[in-house]
Amino acid sequence: MVTQKHKVSVALLSVASNTTLVLFKLIVGIMIGSVSVISEALHSGVDLLAAIIAYFAVRVSGQPADERHPFGHEKVENFSGTIEALLIFVAAGWIIYEAIRRLLHPHPLESLFWGVAVMLASAVANIIVSHMLFKIGKATDSVALLADAWHLRTDVWTSFGVFAGLGLLWAGQTLLPNANLHWIDPVAALLVALLIIKAAWELTIHSVVDLLDVSLPAAEREWITQYVEALGRPVRGMHDLRTRKAGHRRFIEFHLEVDPHLSVEESHGITERIDSEITTHFPHSMVTVHVEPCGEDCECRDKPDAVT
Repeated sequence: MVTQKHKVSVALLSVASNTTLVLFKLIVGIMIGSVSVISEALHSGVDLLAAIIAYFAVRVSGQPADERHPFGHEKVENFSGTIEALLIFVAAGWIIYEAIRRLLHPHPLESLFWGVAVMLASAVANIIVSHMLFKIGKATDSVALLADAWHLRTDVWTSFGVFAGLGLLWAGQTLLPNANLHWIDPVAALLVALLIIKAAWELTIHSVVDLLDVSLPAAEREWITQYVEALGRPVRGMHDLRTRKAGHRRFIEFHLEVDPHLSVEESHGITERIDSEITTHFPHSMVTVHVEPCGEDCECRDKPDAVT
């Protein structure tokens, strides 16, 4: 079973991995004078900041509800995802600026082997760490961990892009020493920026949706409706279903119509059963059921007795 401890541990692993990659990319990028490698160092720097944000978001969101936060702290993860997306946009803007500047004022690169090596190592490391983040993030429905995983998965694509660009430039300098191939490095950086912008936009949409208290997906609402309507007597119907999500927690609320002669104890037993079934199907859910007697049209909506 995946626990809060697993979430914190994998978030901390992401921080350590990104710290190492930032240092290596920055050193190699400056050493060989590659704008694409330096842009990747900046990208990993943003990933590092995002990983730190995700780490603290996961720790805070795991705290239980208290007097000041009676609905819990899960929405911290949505805020962290939104901040991470904005940081990616900033990084992409800087990369585009540097790439255009290098296109206008090109200069030869040296020691390309080290650039190729660090990009390959970065891609492999991020494949491993992002896989772990996706695994734990999906198991716990953690917005912060999934956002961090998408950061690193984007870094995998961009690292391979820069790796291919530097490899092509390295081969060109060897086979065609007089050819002007210096444009390959800034063009690779521009492609990196476009991929980053795409990932940032998708992450922004995903994070902001829950901040705006958008309803749960149609398939989830349909499951709740079908489950309740299939209960049979003494349940006669439901209405005013309202749902939303904060971090990994779902909030589900609706009115339940029951036979008017039911006692308070019997009604309470039905709501407890409904709460248990819904939270079993959708873990980490907070279910609120308002019980009310069926109106004058009860007989028109008669149901078969519930199967026990």
